[in-house]
Amino acid sequence: MFASAVLVFTLCLCYLNPTVGQDCQSRQDLQGSLKQIQKLLSAYEASNLQSLRNLKKKINLLQSTAGKQITKAVNSTCPKLDAPMNGRKLGRSHSVGHEVHFLCDPGYELVGSESRVCQDSLTWSGQQPACRVFVIMTNTSAATSPATNAAAAATLPAATSGPFVRPSRCTLTQGTTHCTCEPGYTISGRDSNTCTDIDECELFHNGQAGRLCLHTCINTPGGYRCSCPVGYNSTRDGRSCKDIDECATRQNNCTKDQMCINTYGGFQCVHVDCPKVPHATYVKTSPMRCERNPCPLDNKACSQTPNSFSYHYLAVVSNLSAPRVMFRVSALRPMGDTLRFSLLGGKLARRHFTVQRSDRLTGQLMLVSPVQGPATLEAEVEMSELEKGVQLGRFITKVTMFISQYEF
Repeated sequence: MFASAVLVFTLCLCYLNPTVGQDCQSRQDLQGSLKQIQKLLSAYEASNLQSLRNLKKKINLLQSTAGKQITKAVNSTCPKLDAPMNGRKLGRSHSVGHEVHFLCDPGYELVGSESRVCQDSLTWSGQQPACRVFVIMTNTSAATSPATNAAAAATLPAATSGPFVRPSRCTLTQGTTHCTCEPGYTISGRDSNTCTDIDECELFHNGQAGRLCLHTCINTPGGYRCSCPVGYNSTRDGRSCKDIDECATRQNNCTKDQMCINTYGGFQCVHVDCPKVPHATYVKTSPMRCERNPCPLDNKACSQTPNSFSYHYLAVVSNLSAPRVMFRVSALRPMGDTLRFSLLGGKLARRHFTVQRSDRLTGQLMLVSPVQGPATLEAEVEMSELEKGVQLGRFITKVTMFISQYEF
């Protein structure tokens, strides 16, 4: 194109100024050159037109492709699928390549595709599933026509109805009778048209997976429920029992001069009075402790009496496993060189308890045999302080255990 422009410029110069030089072409040659230039221009114009047409086609193709992609992006999901009746659908995405799954409720079986995939054609693979009643019992008889089957299904006898007896749902298909029951019921052994209640309390109360109820199991039509004794509330799972703290919730009748002790399934109101001991007097220094008043210097009998009495109350469940440490007694600031621990009381206390030393300054009250409740047991632990065999002081700890009627 550049060369053609130079040639036109030269021809025009020679035509307008013949005196420019003798190298200019004649008129005939000039016309031939102009025709050649015209052909070149025509060819160039045709080439440009073809390029423009190709460019236009490409633009139109791009516009069409972009429109299809936008349309596909907007509508690139399969139709919504509903969960089958008496069943569930797992999976919410309906986009291409995604999968949904189907499950049936207890007592029903799935018929159809367990899973379906959204395909590129925006259709679902497989067939829409359904949930049908799971067959519990089957009786086979001679084959009959569909009309006869329908009539037989409509005329099946109804069983007697009641809270623990329900009629079964029976259908007759191709000569086979299918009877099913509601959850919690089972086909009667004598009559397939009758459903009897399953006594879960009798069958499963002490099963391998544990007890159905911690306390009492009550059979109900189609199920069961658990109950707790007075003084307990049911837990969230409905199977266990939790003790009610009557002292914390003020559900007690203790007076102002009494202390409320919460026990398993109840409470106790206690009041500590200082003991009356010959040759000594005691004063209460705290709600649970009494200390001896100072003894006269010449009163040896007074100095032999216990220096203090402390009182402690424990809540214990029935049949608590043994041996077990129930209480510990320690000396905070020993004055002598020896501490001695011993168990006071009669045969009953010694049958259930013993005292052992755990270290130089601590003795522990041990339960040595389980106790069936309800019961109240008392144990007294004496700690004696000695210096070269001479007694310096005696300290009595009284432990009272309120043992529940229940093992929880």
